[in-house]
Amino acid sequence: MIAVTGGAGFIGSVLVQALLDCGDKVIVVDTLGSGPKFKNLRAKAFRDIVSPSDFLVGLGNGAYRPDAVVHLGARTDTTDPDADFLLRNNTHYTRNLTRLCIDHDVRLVYASSASVYGDGDLGFSDDDELTPSLLPLNPYGFSKWLFDAEAIRAGWNQKIAGLRFFNVFGPNEYHKGKMASVVWHAFRQIQETGKLSLFQSHRKEYADGDQKRDFIFVDDVVRVINWFLDHPESNGIYNLGTGEARTFNDLAAAVFDSLDAPRRIEYIPTPENIRASYQYFTQADLTKLREAGCDVEFTPLEDAVEEYIQSYLTKPNPYV
Repeated sequence: MIAVTGGAGFIGSVLVQALLDCGDKVIVVDTLGSGPKFKNLRAKAFRDIVSPSDFLVGLGNGAYRPDAVVHLGARTDTTDPDADFLLRNNTHYTRNLTRLCIDHDVRLVYASSASVYGDGDLGFSDDDELTPSLLPLNPYGFSKWLFDAEAIRAGWNQKIAGLRFFNVFGPNEYHKGKMASVVWHAFRQIQETGKLSLFQSHRKEYADGDQKRDFIFVDDVVRVINWFLDHPESNGIYNLGTGEARTFNDLAAAVFDSLDAPRRIEYIPTPENIRASYQYFTQADLTKLREAGCDVEFTPLEDAVEEYIQSYLTKPNPYV
């Protein structure tokens, strides 16, 4: 049995379906709220859904005894200014969950974030020696960095696997609103207006729309998570991106082309409230991941965008 925290969310619900397809028994650990997130779990034969707090209690007293926990649950809004809330929900919860998993010999794979790298001036190496020096730009990144740093200090990284997700996109992200991927927002904008707005560059070394991100398809993320579940001897903190940064202009072109629509892009100022913390370049260094033996191949950007749009976004039921 495998427990997936955040199992009703974007990546979590796609992972839940993949595990079920492989014949695994799954417990979803999440809260649903009053929005459409519940739709991510429709037609999925998971065993139960429990709250994050109840799961910690049950893991501690033996009510739940999963073979593995994939911890994807977190407050993921990178613009949330409430550092105390993020500390409780992201850092402290992960700490408590880690201790229980280690104490009860339960395999743990948890989600970190590429936001720990800040502006990227120190590069994107997942070498443990670099982590204490990283300078995240927002409270969300700080909350993820705090746990990574503690895991290294406490030696937990020798017993668990952490994955620093870069820019993930794909089906089941529809409930995320403003935090959904650029692909999702681009699809909607183009469908509604025939054009797409991208942020201007406010650095002279980047042309408008030439800011770069390491965009990765959710199916590839799930394949890597499953690899770590199948290789419990592989522990540590690893980057999870494609290893190839692409521009927002590239991404926009892929969306327009997938819709067979003319390319019409306008560039708007980056909002003042995020301009100082805006990342202009991210690219996963995959050296450590490949040295661990993970041989998952990543879907090229254009192919992944085509798959997402044609197999999901243009269908009556866009869910996995």
